[in-house]
Amino acid sequence: MPFTLATWNINSIRLREELVLKLLAAESPDILCLQECKSPLDLIPTDGFARLGYKHIVARGQKGYNGVAILSKLPIEDTGDRDLVRLGHARHVSVRLENGVKLHNFYVPAGGDIPDRNANIKFGQKLDYLTEMRDWFHDEKPSRSILVGDLNIAPREDDVWSHKQLLKIVSHTPVEVEHLGAAQDAGGWVDVTRQDIPDGNLYSWWSYRSPDWDAADKGRRLDHIWATKDISAAAYGSRVLREARGWEKPSDHAPVFASFDL
Repeated sequence: MPFTLATWNINSIRLREELVLKLLAAESPDILCLQECKSPLDLIPTDGFARLGYKHIVARGQKGYNGVAILSKLPIEDTGDRDLVRLGHARHVSVRLENGVKLHNFYVPAGGDIPDRNANIKFGQKLDYLTEMRDWFHDEKPSRSILVGDLNIAPREDDVWSHKQLLKIVSHTPVEVEHLGAAQDAGGWVDVTRQDIPDGNLYSWWSYRSPDWDAADKGRRLDHIWATKDISAAAYGSRVLREARGWEKPSDHAPVFASFDL
C-alpha cells in the first residue's frame, strides 16, 4: 500500500487553518501529522479538512499550548497516547493504519533558552522526556512503525546553519543530540529523511526573528520522519516543502514529506 505522509508544526491550527487547507489541496498527502495545534479538541476545525477527503482525524488537544493531530484520507485506529514525564501536556498520539503500521506523532518539549537543567527547568524536562522515550522504545521494541514530529533537536552538523555557533544553543547541544540518539537507537529507528537525502545542509525551521529568513538561511532541521528498520527500506521521496515557510502569516516550520510502499 503506497502512501505519502507529512509532518508539520503548524503553530496554531485555528490561526493557520487556511494554510493547512492550502497544503492539503496542493500536495494531497494521504496523512498529515500536525504539532503545536494550540487548541482544545472541540475547537479544532475539521469541516474543511473533511471536504478535501481527510475524514479521519485523531488528536489530543490543549488550550493555547502543545497539541497534536493526525489528519488522514486512510482509515486509522486511535491507539492512544503517552504523557511522558507526566507533564500533563498533549505531546503524543498514535494510530494504526489498515496495513498494521503504527504511526506516532510527537511534539518534544523545546527546552527553553538556557541549556542547563539546574538553571532551566524546561531543559531538564526535555532531557527527561527523551530519556522516557528511550526507555519506552527499549521496552516496547517497536516494529512496523513510523515516528514523526517536531522533535526540537537538529542532530547532525549539516542540520544547522552553523555547527560551531550553535553548539551551546538549545536544540543542537551535544547533550540533547546524545539523548535523541539514545531514543532513536533504543527503538531501532532509521532517520528516513537522511536516508533519502544523506548529504548537504537541510532545514525545516527558520526563526521569526529573521525577517529575511530565506536569504539568511539560518535554519535548523527540527522536524523528523523515522521508521523502524524492518520497513525503512520501503521509504522514498523525502523532501522539505521550504516554500511553505514563505506563505502569508506562516508557521516558522516547513512541512517534511516522505512516501512509503508498504
